[in-house]
Amino acid sequence: MKDDNVIKQKSLDFAVRIVNMVKFLLQHISIAEQPIFKQLLKSGTSIGANVREAEHAESTEDFIHKMKIALKEANESEYWLELLFRTNYITSEQYNSLNADCTEINKLLISIVKKTKENNNINN
Repeated sequence: MKDDNVIKQKSLDFAVRIVNMVKFLLQHISIAEQPIFKQLLKSGTSIGANVREAEHAESTEDFIHKMKIALKEANESEYWLELLFRTNYITSEQYNSLNADCTEINKLLISIVKKTKENNNINN
């Protein structure tokens, strides 16, 4: 992957947004509510971490595997964002903006996995 890689930059930008939002929200909630936010923090930052790991994959299959893990984390992040929105922790504006970013990341990851498989004649 190149340093001007779109998924690398978008996943980092998304992680920064998640960290900043969670940092703010944790200041305004009880200890009992913290696990929800920590789950989003974990999944939202893990996307980029897995994309970075894929840069030094040991094989094409390893690259695909790491990108699929990033995709799973992006899907999980969408869930936590929706839960926070439906329980009124974040506004519709916050939700729509973060969810749009997460959806874009999902689409990019799906495309990367699909094209990598096609380019390497991998069927599974």
